[in-house]
Amino acid sequence: MDQELLRRLRLDFTKRETDLLSYIQTYFPDVSPSQLKAWQQTGALESMELEGETYYFNRAAENLFRIDAVARARKEAVDGAVIPPREQTLKIHIPEVINAFKTTGQREATAQAFTMTFSVTVKADAVPDNELIRCWLPYPRTDEKRQTNIRLLSTSEPHYDIAPDTCAHKTIYQEKRCKGNEPTEFSVSYSFDILPEWQPLNPENVKPYNKETATYREFCAERAPHIMFSDAIKALSQTIIGDEKHPYEQAKKLFVWLRTNYPWASAREYSTIDHISDYVIANKHGDCGQLSLLFITLCRYNGIPARWQSGFMLYHNGKNLHDWAEIYFEGIGWIPVDSSFGLQAWGKNDDERLFFFGGQDAYHLTINNDFGRPLSPEKMHLRSETVDFQRGEVEWRGGNLYFDQWDYAFTVAPSPQSTH
Repeated sequence: MDQELLRRLRLDFTKRETDLLSYIQTYFPDVSPSQLKAWQQTGALESMELEGETYYFNRAAENLFRIDAVARARKEAVDGAVIPPREQTLKIHIPEVINAFKTTGQREATAQAFTMTFSVTVKADAVPDNELIRCWLPYPRTDEKRQTNIRLLSTSEPHYDIAPDTCAHKTIYQEKRCKGNEPTEFSVSYSFDILPEWQPLNPENVKPYNKETATYREFCAERAPHIMFSDAIKALSQTIIGDEKHPYEQAKKLFVWLRTNYPWASAREYSTIDHISDYVIANKHGDCGQLSLLFITLCRYNGIPARWQSGFMLYHNGKNLHDWAEIYFEGIGWIPVDSSFGLQAWGKNDDERLFFFGGQDAYHLTINNDFGRPLSPEKMHLRSETVDFQRGEVEWRGGNLYFDQWDYAFTVAPSPQSTH
């Protein structure tokens, strides 16, 4: 095994069986070794053999109660039902967005305005004294129609480079020499507005694809290593879609089935997974990016153009990194699909329940419109995150600086509302 891959895996898989017991025994006081073994065999307790020893994923115990239906029910019986904090916002926001469309007939509604500060702090002992550290931080895409009024407010360094819109990963690059045994910090602040988007999707408006276009060929193609039409993909597609031929109905079946059957769970680092789509199928769970890659792969396999988007979700009660997808319907265009959010069970009608199948709220900030592409300027060394880009990337002439060698942080605050 490659030594860097082994090192990354060792950082993600540090727990032994005894480390998991205190958390699991909160809900299963008499849990037996055979029960732990059974959960391990189903993948509900994610483990890995490293140099002849069994280690568990760092968040395996918490994930057990997301992945296994019996464990999930037991936890809910003890703690009560867990409602995503963002739901409080969405219950108000989604009906407002839909009503705005029905009132004005426009796809976009009133924007939400934000100010964001993002920082990366390299640990004091990460590189030798006076070495030049190169750092890439996330920056809002300026070619995304849902994002407007983007303004750079400040940077920690006087000189910086903002990636052009031709780059899939929108970055702001800075560099600095480290000093002695002091941490080295990079930061950027910017403001922006985000427009929500929604439109009623009518299958009758979806026209047959022109399969000779560059868009169709690019976004229906396989792309190693994560978008491959494996036997597992073909079998799952048949299970979900069956004989359905209409692209709208096919995509909707995928959207509903994936989130219903594959629960969200914390994920190990993407760079340690050979084929993410097959990994989700084998383990029957995934985080937002893993589910999005599986959705994209299944769409492409069925001849529906699909692509990656990612960045942040900025709910005041639930800020985090986030990934989703876009699909293309001939006659309609590109529409957002958030298969990780899936159906909104609280919705009073199909428009609300299916909002994230074709709609987007005003709290999704887009940084990337593809995955695993070169940064600007290009890195000299292997990236810490080989698929996504949200936390930043850092290196020096001696090599890449991995996530254990630096910390990232971001704050988001509402800005004065812009007029559209």
